[in-house]
Amino acid sequence: MIGLACVLFLDLGSTIVLPWWAVVGLVVVWIVLFVLACAWWTAHPRRLPWLPVVGLAIWVVVVVVVNLATR
Repeated sequence: MIGLACVLFLDLGSTIVLPWWAVVGLVVVWIVLFVLACAWWTAHPRRLPWLPVVGLAIWVVVVVVVNLATR
């Protein structure tokens, strides 16, 4: 869960380099990951560390793609 909190700070801090619509999309993806983490908390605790990794990978892809597309 701490990893997801770090990913949220990355998503919200991206307002400097991304348009508002991309940040909103990242926050929506983060909410989905957070709900999934809450659902997996007891049932599948070994899967939880992978959710921040997925969130970070999505963040990197969005930042690169959006910045290349808006050049």
